Amino acid sequence: MSPRTNRLSAGVVVVRETRDGWRFLLLRAFNHWDFPKGMVERDEEPLAAAIREVQEESLIADLQFDWGYEFTETGPYSRGKVARYYVARTRTVEVTLPISEMLGRPEHNEYRWVDSAAAQRLISPRIAPVLAWAEAKLADSTVTAQASLLVEERPPLEE
Repeated sequence: MSPRTNRLSAGVVVVRETRDGWRFLLLRAFNHWDFPKGMVERDEEPLAAAIREVQEESLIADLQFDWGYEFTETGPYSRGKVARYYVARTRTVEVTLPISEMLGRPEHNEYRWVDSAAAQRLISPRIAPVLAWAEAKLADSTVTAQASLLVEERPPLEE
């Protein structure tokens, strides 16, 4: 028997900056909360699939990959599927859960913009490392932004 090859899905940890800090977009299908994601189609690049899935599942079209195109992946689950996630920012507040032509109903039952603590309570243990990875990327960018502000505020050196 030949080894099973992993099926790849791709998604995005979509974040939105608010006065109260970062908010993460979670989508609920039945009782499972996750970030927007879906299967990579034949001959499709994973990043393109991730962007497509966000648009199909939430109608968000203004993703900004401020942290680059690095990704993290889950371990295999559900008969060998692996999920790859990127991190992107949006300014979109209102999310639309459109009707899937294939299903005849929205693919997801609900969406929420949540802080980190709420996200940790809602997601499954399989997704927790993805959230931790995204939080680290956000924290690094906050530290970098604060450091560059300090450099800009420093008075010029006297000669």
